[in-house]
Amino acid sequence: MKKGLRKFFSIIPSGIYCLIIVFGLFGYLGSQMGMANMLNTLMHTAHDLLLNTVFYIMAICVITGAIGRIFVEFGVVALLEKLLRPLMKPLFNLPGVASLGAVMTFLSDNPAIIALAQDKKFSVYFKKYQFISLTNFGTAFGMGLLVIVFMIGQGFYIEPLIGLIGAVIGCIVSTRLMQRFIIKQYPAYKDEDVFVEGKVEGENEEAVEKPMFQRILDSLLDGGRTGVDVGLAIIPGVLIISTLVMLLTFGPDNSGAYTGAAYEGVGLLPWIGGKLGFVFDWLFGFKDPHLIAFPITALGAVGAALGLIPNFMEAGWIDGNAITVFTAIGMCWSGYLSTHTAMLDTLGFRKLTSKAILAHTIGGLVAAFTAHWAFVLYSLI
Repeated sequence: MKKGLRKFFSIIPSGIYCLIIVFGLFGYLGSQMGMANMLNTLMHTAHDLLLNTVFYIMAICVITGAIGRIFVEFGVVALLEKLLRPLMKPLFNLPGVASLGAVMTFLSDNPAIIALAQDKKFSVYFKKYQFISLTNFGTAFGMGLLVIVFMIGQGFYIEPLIGLIGAVIGCIVSTRLMQRFIIKQYPAYKDEDVFVEGKVEGENEEAVEKPMFQRILDSLLDGGRTGVDVGLAIIPGVLIISTLVMLLTFGPDNSGAYTGAAYEGVGLLPWIGGKLGFVFDWLFGFKDPHLIAFPITALGAVGAALGLIPNFMEAGWIDGNAITVFTAIGMCWSGYLSTHTAMLDTLGFRKLTSKAILAHTIGGLVAAFTAHWAFVLYSLI
């Protein structure tokens, strides 16, 4: 019987499933809001997010990109790498050079770890199981500087730093859990070294000494240009994911009617959050069910998740604990569902994608849980 059902569903074209989901979702939204109001709200919300959120985040990306490139150019990254190197083995079970990956992804984004991993001078220090776990390790620090600077820009200072501690603990859990999964499935990887074919980065390149002013100017402009690229890259996530999440999060206007204005919605996520409120309150300290929209959005894009915060603050749902938890889970997850597959595929280990996603899901939840209780402890001091 079960085999017959599986065979029946397997012959249905995937397009049918797509149509069912799309028409089901927008049919539900349209039935609650009215089709015209729903479409107007979609457009108005996306437009407002583009003007008032995306460009703000892009400005932060440009500034942090410039700072990050200055740090690289003048040896700050190398200094941080040396300071952090002794912590790699006891905390993450990784070689000391992995600290460079943490710093680079913190200053930029998740895929920076892949650029390093493809450099033989970097990868030669790793066993194969450690090398694969770099996907989890690097992701947990991805866009960390952007997240922290954004939170500080909202008027919170201590909370993002506590959240950073939670993200580090979540990274430890995710990285070590991934390593355990790998060794259990492929025991030989524990002792196999990593060999990366191709040109070693930096070979046959002559160092060109530049005047100090030119080095500073080039670093600022190149870093800022990278920030623009990151800012452009987050636009689809913010406009598509955040708009949809807000439609599912907010309710009608103050009169209880739908007008087609920006940031109206059906309130589905808060309803679900209310049913599970005791769980989210104990785990993360969320006092308002609307707050679960942030971690759900961070699964796909942390930039899109950050786009929710100004509106949450305007609605009065945000407190210090929420910022702490958002920083931890936003950094640790940082859109891993949209990057893990591509990252592991680049490394040549796509078959382990499900293991990496499971490990990182657990790591992010641990990061948020730890951040919440660390904030509670801080509040008592």
